[in-house]
Amino acid sequence: MTIDSAPSVATARAHYKVTFAVLLIGITAYGLLQSLVLPVLPTIQSDLHTSQSTVTWVLTAYLLTASIFTPILGRLGDMIGKRRVLVATLVILGIGTVVAAVSTTIGVLIVARAIQGVGGGVLPLAFGIIRDEFPPTKVSTGMGFTAAIVAVAAGAGIVLAGPIVTHLNYHWLFWIPLFMIAIAALATHFVIPESPVRNPGRISWGAALLLSGWLVALLLAVSEGPSWGWTSPAVIGLGAAAVVLAGLWIVVELRSREPLVDMHMMRIPAVWTNNLVSFLFGMGMYATLVFIPDFVQTPESAGYGFSASIIQSGLFLLPLTVAMFVFGLLAGPMARAIGSKISVVAGSTLTSVAFVVLTVAHQQGWEIYVATTLLGAGLGLAFSAMSNLIVEAVPPEQTGVASGMNANIRTIGGSIGSAVMASIVTSGVVAGSLPPESGYTRGFFFLAVATGAAAIASLFIPKSHPGRGGATGEHHLDHAELALVAGGTLTEG
Repeated sequence: MTIDSAPSVATARAHYKVTFAVLLIGITAYGLLQSLVLPVLPTIQSDLHTSQSTVTWVLTAYLLTASIFTPILGRLGDMIGKRRVLVATLVILGIGTVVAAVSTTIGVLIVARAIQGVGGGVLPLAFGIIRDEFPPTKVSTGMGFTAAIVAVAAGAGIVLAGPIVTHLNYHWLFWIPLFMIAIAALATHFVIPESPVRNPGRISWGAALLLSGWLVALLLAVSEGPSWGWTSPAVIGLGAAAVVLAGLWIVVELRSREPLVDMHMMRIPAVWTNNLVSFLFGMGMYATLVFIPDFVQTPESAGYGFSASIIQSGLFLLPLTVAMFVFGLLAGPMARAIGSKISVVAGSTLTSVAFVVLTVAHQQGWEIYVATTLLGAGLGLAFSAMSNLIVEAVPPEQTGVASGMNANIRTIGGSIGSAVMASIVTSGVVAGSLPPESGYTRGFFFLAVATGAAAIASLFIPKSHPGRGGATGEHHLDHAELALVAGGTLTEG
């Protein structure tokens, strides 16, 4: 690891609160783009005269490229500078958003969403900048708030999509975040200081290709499984290819002098346990954002549902968004007081309880509101604390790739959870018919089991040490210490 020399390290760097404000603009825009399209996929399908199976690629293409580029951009940020890579990431995200906003065919919109997926690198780069720029005592709070904002923005996207489409059209789902992306890119370039922490090297493109291959095969299999059939040759072949390519990827990474993802780092107890919890948690979060709007929009004549409009279905998720924000803010102080592990255990438990409520009680509106409030509290606590635990557990030069892989694993879990949930809900349903209530009941029970497993897995997370700035006891450089090394280069073995 190196810390670059700079003549005015102590005086030229922006205050960490200013840096944080700039980061939040880009993070909010990215979070909104994750979910704004979910409630209006039927509208997009109708406007662009396409099929249901084709319009789902508006989401799948985004997840595919996000899964591939998130760890690559995190690694690039660690190598050549987080601010530089963050600006480039925001520019690419903006280009994809412009293309999406002017698209008039489903093919162009899918390509645009694939470009937008590159924006997945925003999160690990932001985490790395926070670790580099914040005082040690503020890092956990910054991490918690950032993770909370991403989740809240995703929830807000569900709520805001209805009014935007109702009063404007679906193109404005992209124009509005574009303004935020433009501001974030310019402010990042002119305000955020370049990271002093570098890990020089090169990208292992062979590993990147294998990573892309197994992620594409896996996400294609789980995305298309419900429509192609889980036992179809195509799905089985893709699953087998994913296993083989993932195995080759691990071998290449273990043998590489400069791995894209350090497998030794991935074996750190605090890293692999949090990644497991993140995978199981992702299953619940993404499925919630997709299927609760579907459930409440179902006509009451089906014997369940609330005949909700797009706007009304967003309001059912409003308690989730508010609770996620509030409890995400509490995660930082809780981490300092009692340790981040307790927050993850509590958040996982609350989330599992929420899905149990949805399983046994979903006939009245207030029951949905209670469940989404519990979900928001659980997600806010756990996601914020997991992000902090990951960053505490690894050296500064691996912050980007470690947090990027954690976000990646959550995305993969969300893709698998949504696909399995879709298969459960629609099992045996004739084309053009509504799913039976029992399908949703079984689906919610599956999510209760998945998040219950996350609660059990969280018990194996090593304890952090509140108030010490990191579970590993690692020393973080503050601005005064950076000034002491400004005249030269500090190299660690």
